[in-house]
Amino acid sequence: METGRVAIVDAHCHVWDLSLGKHPWLAPGALYPHRYGDYSAVKADFLPDDYRAAVAPHEVVASVYMEAEWSPDDPLGETRWVHELHSRTGFPAAMTGQVWLDRDDAADVIAAQAGFPLVRSLRHKPKAFASAAEWRSDHALPGSMRCERFRRGYALLAKHNLHFELQTPFWHLPDAAELARSFPETLIVVNHAGVPGSRDPEVLASWRAALATVAAEPNVVLKISGLGVPGKEWTAGGNREVVLAALEIFGAERCMFGTNGPVDALFRPLSGIIDDFLEITAALPEADRAAFFSGTAAKTYGLILP
Repeated sequence: METGRVAIVDAHCHVWDLSLGKHPWLAPGALYPHRYGDYSAVKADFLPDDYRAAVAPHEVVASVYMEAEWSPDDPLGETRWVHELHSRTGFPAAMTGQVWLDRDDAADVIAAQAGFPLVRSLRHKPKAFASAAEWRSDHALPGSMRCERFRRGYALLAKHNLHFELQTPFWHLPDAAELARSFPETLIVVNHAGVPGSRDPEVLASWRAALATVAAEPNVVLKISGLGVPGKEWTAGGNREVVLAALEIFGAERCMFGTNGPVDALFRPLSGIIDDFLEITAALPEADRAAFFSGTAAKTYGLILP
């Protein structure tokens, strides 16, 4: 374990107060379809003090809040709540807000989100096929990145200098590459290493190819986070190939670290996840390691680090 030697920006984390009743997927008795399967263990309040305790003793100098599927009819309510948290606790340093780009109110929501000082980016999870076998280069899946309504909303992000946070399975990364080419003024932040999922060698080969396709676009960066696999223990050995391949394909200057806390604590305590990332990247040049753990995130989210 390495402690207190690497300054870390956590580029992807959540907090929530379930007493607010604003997270339908975390409500008692709810169990939504999730790539991790049964997530019931994270159905508990997780607030800034809980987060800080979970990442200790590591030196997390700044954290970026990711929208947490707050009630979709109240996207600005989440943003107001996060700003109130920040005023009381100093957490987070920046945030990603919620938007639904294909809705009639997208323009108003985007403009309102852009008016909040902590908001740097917005997320809308586009519709996706359930498996790579279903994807075709000429698909026109409603609600996907190919959808005209989605793209009309997406086109408004650049006007407000907002990034787009993209969570999608790897077989849709060619769609993301096309989106990046069509809207070169908007930065795409690919979440969770492009969601490789399985560690099957054939799957990882397809993931690598898809990741390389989107990495070819200069207005795309990558978060290496959210690497849990249902039914498998989180270990450095089990995630080494994915982490190092992603760093090789994108380059450390376009990659950033995230805990995906508290969700990834389903597999390993957050402090242990940080331990493992430090171990996996131990042989990287110092400049690359600094970029991955803090520099890229600071640049992407406009953070002034201590």
